[in-house]
Amino acid sequence: MKMNALSKELLNVFLIALGIFSAGMGLKGFLLSSRFIDGGVTGISMLLADLSSIPLAVWILLINLPFVVLGYKQMGMKFALRSALAIAGLSLCLAIIRFPDVTPDRLLTAVFGGFFIGAGIGLAMRGGAVLDGTEIAALLISKKSHFLRVGDVILILNVFIFGAGAFFLGIEAALYSMLTYFAASKTVDFLIHGVEEYTAVIIVSEKSELIRQAIVENLNCGLTIYEGRGGLSDAKQDILYCVVTRLQIGRIKDLSKNLDPNAFIVIHPLADAEGGQVKQTAIQLKV
Repeated sequence: MKMNALSKELLNVFLIALGIFSAGMGLKGFLLSSRFIDGGVTGISMLLADLSSIPLAVWILLINLPFVVLGYKQMGMKFALRSALAIAGLSLCLAIIRFPDVTPDRLLTAVFGGFFIGAGIGLAMRGGAVLDGTEIAALLISKKSHFLRVGDVILILNVFIFGAGAFFLGIEAALYSMLTYFAASKTVDFLIHGVEEYTAVIIVSEKSELIRQAIVENLNCGLTIYEGRGGLSDAKQDILYCVVTRLQIGRIKDLSKNLDPNAFIVIHPLADAEGGQVKQTAIQLKV
């Protein structure tokens, strides 16, 4: 059991490290030389770095880390620590590693810069951390409003970011930056196997009660229990159904597999989720 836990942690470290280098390649190898920006907190950092004498490595650290600190109660101490180290690692990577300026072509720069940034963010999320505090920032803002969902906050945030980009960098640079953001977001979606903000998880296991207790106690997630019956065995068993954020998928899977390696887990995206424990958790996040 200890070896399995160690192997998982080593895999997480590898994924986060790979994500850091991928994001660094996207930023320094493509975008910075063309003055393109990404969306979210990374985009804000890039815009501030372009308009000031303070390097991007410093802005990435200054803007992202406060959101990770504020959001640790939402995601847990382990997630916050991993994210803080990952963001610090990205900042260090940008400061000391020299990446080649790959191409002067603006279209290739926008598309592949977004691809490498998205791959970096997605790999870090697969490792249980974030390199961009956008979603945490959106949770902190949306908790004050009953009308804005997290996705709405992210959209509004990016409208202001790219609007500022158009004002300070020019319309053409802002349009290419929007293409960068689109490429990055699609790459993230592909890597974490979910295109929406909330994801449904179905767990079928002979140890469903133990898994239920672990999910409730460790993740503070609400769930629903269905009474099911095996198609082949005809045996009765409980089926667990819960709705979680994308950042919690890995933890749900780890908890389930640690208690029952043979657990059958189905994960699929949702268009939206209203009410229930998921919305309450987002709303109750404390600043």
